[in-house]
Amino acid sequence: MVVCIPSGSTEVELRAVRDSAEHAGGREVYMIYEPMAAAVGIGIDVEAPQGNMVVDIGGGTTEIAVISLGVIVCNRSIRIAGDDFTDDIQEYMRRQHNIKIGERTAEEIKINVGAAIPELENPPADYIVRGPHQMTALPIEIPVSYQEIAHSLDKSISKIESAIMAVLELTPPELYSDIYTRGIFLAGGGALLRGLDKRLSDKTNIPVHIADDPLHAVARGTGISLKNVDKFQFLIR
Repeated sequence: MVVCIPSGSTEVELRAVRDSAEHAGGREVYMIYEPMAAAVGIGIDVEAPQGNMVVDIGGGTTEIAVISLGVIVCNRSIRIAGDDFTDDIQEYMRRQHNIKIGERTAEEIKINVGAAIPELENPPADYIVRGPHQMTALPIEIPVSYQEIAHSLDKSISKIESAIMAVLELTPPELYSDIYTRGIFLAGGGALLRGLDKRLSDKTNIPVHIADDPLHAVARGTGISLKNVDKFQFLIR
């Protein structure tokens, strides 16, 4: 069994994951850090002698790591990710439009009009949100534009930008030049936010590439490493 874990996991958390996997019936349990799994899933040769930067924006955490020669050289794991984006949208709709929405509706808004920048080349159509008014409890309909969502997510995305800059500061110069040449790779569901690649690229002055099917990159990488357990040295036994 191979389980992927956040790169900021403590020894206690690792032991808890291992115990849970063994209780579930896993005879041999291996663990792989999420950004490493994402890099394998994207198709990066993680064991090559060059630097690769992966940013995996999942549901609960955002994992940022620089990988070279099969090891994570420097990394940061922050608890700002997709779930926080959903909370931000709920809070914005409550404060700005006096409308109560649930988690599922906020997720629908994020998928349909979620954006990281207020000016997109191919903007999505406004999304109609239906729900009860906070004061009167009567049903109301509100059209929501992608600019509003970009505004509501700005604070959370800024924290992710700061974490990326912090990891770049820790990156050794030789690997930094590799990242500058090859670019930063985005994975995870958060990578699907419209304009996020452009925003991060403008912030870092480094090209940003979104993985093919970023939503399943980590799962795909975990599957690949499970098939090649003997070959991959970066799995934690």
